[in-house]
Amino acid sequence: MTKSRLMYLPLGGAGEIGMNCYVYGYGPADAERLIVVDLGVTFPDMDGTPGVDLILPDVSWLEERKNQIEAIFITHGHEDHVGAVGHLYERLGAPIYARAFTANLARRKMTEHGYSEKSVKTVGKWPETVKAGPFEVGFVPISHSIPESSGLVIDSKGGRIVHTGDFKIDVNPGIGEPFDHDLWESLGKDGVKALVIDSTNVFSREEGRSESTVGPEIEKFLKDATGMVAATTFASNVSRVRSIAQAADRAGRSVCLLGRSMRRMVEAATEVGILDDFPTVISPEDVGSLPRENVLLLVTGSQGERRAASAQLANGKYMGLTMKEGDTFLFSSKTIPGNEKGVIHIMNQFSELGVDVMDDSGGLYHVSGHANRPDLDVMRDLIKPQTLIPMHGEHRHLREHVKIADAAGVQGVLAVNGMMIDLSGNKPKVVEHIETGRMYLDGSVKVGQFDGVIRDRIRMALNGHVLVTLIIDENGDPLGDPWCEVSGLSEMGRNNAPLVDVLEEDLSQFLGRAEDKTIADDVRLEKELRTVTRKSAQAEIGKKPEVTIVISRLA
Repeated sequence: MTKSRLMYLPLGGAGEIGMNCYVYGYGPADAERLIVVDLGVTFPDMDGTPGVDLILPDVSWLEERKNQIEAIFITHGHEDHVGAVGHLYERLGAPIYARAFTANLARRKMTEHGYSEKSVKTVGKWPETVKAGPFEVGFVPISHSIPESSGLVIDSKGGRIVHTGDFKIDVNPGIGEPFDHDLWESLGKDGVKALVIDSTNVFSREEGRSESTVGPEIEKFLKDATGMVAATTFASNVSRVRSIAQAADRAGRSVCLLGRSMRRMVEAATEVGILDDFPTVISPEDVGSLPRENVLLLVTGSQGERRAASAQLANGKYMGLTMKEGDTFLFSSKTIPGNEKGVIHIMNQFSELGVDVMDDSGGLYHVSGHANRPDLDVMRDLIKPQTLIPMHGEHRHLREHVKIADAAGVQGVLAVNGMMIDLSGNKPKVVEHIETGRMYLDGSVKVGQFDGVIRDRIRMALNGHVLVTLIIDENGDPLGDPWCEVSGLSEMGRNNAPLVDVLEEDLSQFLGRAEDKTIADDVRLEKELRTVTRKSAQAEIGKKPEVTIVISRLA
């Protein structure tokens, strides 16, 4: 009889923050039955992925084993955990399980992509479980910055795995279940093979603050503020959204929601019954009839997103509303590393409008949804795992977390994307390295990380582009001179002549001396024309542009 093994394989989220996708398997090697935990996205930036809409995990390995996938489990409703379900469902085809709030969000994504809502199954909390092939999986409530976040208990004949998902230890989170020490301790009483655990804040040594500390500070701020106030936070942090709205209500300000995701999150939380005390909101049209000091705009765009409501307000107007001198803009959020440029740009735009900007540099208006090091230690000590596997962190986070586990007498395993770990024995071992990467949602199509599309776009952005067109007549001779069109390049060169004229002259001279066999060979001719164009541009403007050659031969 073939021996079964228990396997862990991260395809996204291990070695990076975002784009979470984890695979667990049990069964004979290479024939395991599989479950997937989370299908998230990450977001592009103009430097590395210009023009891209979303970045998705490359699930080619999973797609090749589509008939082995039993189910997909979503731990919570953040985009880096649920954002790819609609984009990747067709490639995986397995039922999706989530708790009510997360399931509501997932269904919306599925219908947007033309899939049935029935593909998403709503599951109750632990001790209810879902049978998925050789696995039994339960959703264990845990505190985070979005309602109904859950860790997972993953049981099989190979042993118990506890997958924390994103979490913090907060006994008074506002909305969402408080952290239950006794419940989590009970999960480890019969032994846990592996604890797969959040590592985002492993370098933060102080104890984390409760979400309940934020509302009173925001209320003080709003009571002292003059003019209109706009506040932004993560729309998915429903507890924070509610805290801001309630603080505004107590401060005598009417609340106006701006941005699709802000409205969608409030609607979803209301529909599933976890948000029943949200203040009455007003429409953008109603704002103009109120004194500015009696209005709070609760807006999307805490990370500097160019199309979000905060960016539009900073540009001058959104939904007919404007901000002006004497108003205040509040960032009740932490800037995710990599987003600083966009956030600072918006801050400066508001400053130019005379709007005062407040951020969380003083630590009053935001608390993290992730466990700091003391909370990570508490979780490890509650579960008492045989092995600790850090996830949801950059490589430095994972490595530090392994060091902490080892120092505490728990064997740690540093597993990054693509590293398949066999957990069957008492000492986990790497058994295979899977090629992983990213897929880009580019407009309405998905392109691979190595397809060259984004690489070419970056090269054109850096170097500009020249289109060279040449017509060859029936006798195989050039019909007139080649002509050029340039994009993203200086019109004038160093010799004070139009760049196009210089390029066309140099190309014409080349054709005048080119051998007949070169003119007759499209591949060779194209190569030579490209070389001449790039050398000429380098000499004239100091740039080697991307070059497209179009050769038309008359019959």
